[in-house]
Amino acid sequence: MTFKPGAFKSNLLFLFVLLGALLLCMIAALMLGDYKISIAKILDVLNLKIFDIPAAGISKMDQTVIFEIRMPRILTAVIVGFALSNAGAIYQACFKNPLVEPFILGASSGAALGAALAILFSGIFFNIALSAFAFSFFAVFLSYTLAKNGGIVPVVGLILSGVIVSSIFSACVSIVKYVSEDAQLREITFWMMGGLYYSKWQSLGEIASVTGVCFLALCTLAWKLNLLSLGDDQARSLGINPEKYKLIFITIATLMTAVCVANVGIIAWIGLIMPHVARLISGPDNRWVLPLSGLIGALYLLVCDTLARTVAMAEIPVGIITSLVGVPFLIALLRNKAKELLK
Repeated sequence: MTFKPGAFKSNLLFLFVLLGALLLCMIAALMLGDYKISIAKILDVLNLKIFDIPAAGISKMDQTVIFEIRMPRILTAVIVGFALSNAGAIYQACFKNPLVEPFILGASSGAALGAALAILFSGIFFNIALSAFAFSFFAVFLSYTLAKNGGIVPVVGLILSGVIVSSIFSACVSIVKYVSEDAQLREITFWMMGGLYYSKWQSLGEIASVTGVCFLALCTLAWKLNLLSLGDDQARSLGINPEKYKLIFITIATLMTAVCVANVGIIAWIGLIMPHVARLISGPDNRWVLPLSGLIGALYLLVCDTLARTVAMAEIPVGIITSLVGVPFLIALLRNKAKELLK
């Protein structure tokens, strides 16, 4: 692992540039849609809702569209993109593998099974998001337990156990689809595509609280993630218990992934690609990779979601957009920056 000399100023500059770009995109996303809204109306509505300052010419429709529909959706996109990117960066550092992503240990297939069961047996499972969260966390726990051997969790064994658990849960999802009625099957399929159309302030609060606590923990542990990414033997020689901190980081990444997937469905590619982009900017230092990849992921998902609801007459699930944009982007990165990506 090599760190770029004098990188503090350039990384800080990129951080502020990304924050500025994210703010501009959030304003643009508030304005764009079937119902066009001006910046002046946006400011008037925000003043009314936050500071209770009345303004003339603001209709009930303006307030509903801005504050109840678009605002929670935009903030959800930002936080989910931030969380999934951080989860991907954690997994890639822990496993020393640039091709792993937040769903490698079965979080997505577990969430899909939980959501499918909640849709099929709606009388038993009262909440789709809660069921998806529980099954997502259980899938990762199962992968970790299967890989554990004599108190040691080898990286290869962990990845293989994740593949096994993902296959089992995916097969169970297929069974649930097979026995579902047409309306239930459509709902399951639509949920698995990923989308932010059900974003509300309540679900936003759940995602934001979990992500905020996890990121604060990461800020204090980022230097240990640097040591862990050197490999188990070197981390142990530097006084770090790799098994202990591997479990801590996997738990943090799983919490962020599970709460996101439970509320918005499966959104691919963000956790795989964005950490690479951050490393190309800052180098391998996770103290910078985590915030930079989070902001890049937030910006990416916000742009993709804005496209998903504006480019066609009917809304496109954002998971389709992220995949369509992500695949050629990853190919370009692999072709042009292969050495940096595989360090």
